[in-house]
Amino acid sequence: MARSDTRDWAQARRDRTRHLIELGGLLTKAGLVELVQDDRATLLGALLELAGRLREGDDEATPAGLRARWRHAGLRAFHQEREAEADAARRLQGEGTAAERGSA
Repeated sequence: MARSDTRDWAQARRDRTRHLIELGGLLTKAGLVELVQDDRATLLGALLELAGRLREGDDEATPAGLRARWRHAGLRAFHQEREAEADAARRLQGEGTAAERGSA
């Protein structure tokens, strides 16, 4: 039984690590790491400000409105990334087909 507990704990730790890595990837994907020159205090300050805006709203939007706007922008960015990756894969596939025709 102790061995099982250890495996559960290890799996939970791996899951948490993966989650944190994914969150860091989002900061990188958004370009924030480069924009603040990898200054973690600046990143934390920006995230704290965002959290405050989500708790209290701001002059322009309610917390729910901010979440909806940010979610829409994030979904659009993910969609654009998938489209760019699909276009690149199609180009590579087309190049491979052309190379095969040239060698025939």
